[in-house]
Amino acid sequence: MTKAIHMMIRVLEEQRSVAFYDAAFGLKIADRIPFDDFTLIYLRNADADFELELTVNHGRTEPYALGDGYGHLAFVVDDLERERDLITSRGLTPNPIKEMFHDGALMARFFFIQDPDGYKIEVLQRHGRYR
Repeated sequence: MTKAIHMMIRVLEEQRSVAFYDAAFGLKIADRIPFDDFTLIYLRNADADFELELTVNHGRTEPYALGDGYGHLAFVVDDLERERDLITSRGLTPNPIKEMFHDGALMARFFFIQDPDGYKIEVLQRHGRYR
């Protein structure tokens, strides 16, 4: 059996990224492992054991080029409006809520927000296949 355990992204500034993921999604540092040339920071919350791994390459000063291959990270919530209002109240700027339909039925309600390094994050209302 396989189990997804983490997703890694490279970030420019550790404190800025840790603060963003805490404010936006309640992710806290589960582990922080410094090496000579880089530091790994594992973030998670109490609702899941899946982690976001932030990699900070020491001495890097230029933002990372995200390219055209990166899509997004996604979180699911029980109350989309409340979550968006909460994120906004913390000084962050999520995009408006959107709805997507398939064959005339609601498939998803969601909004996007970008982290300080430009990574797109989708926040979905718990519904259908998004649990």
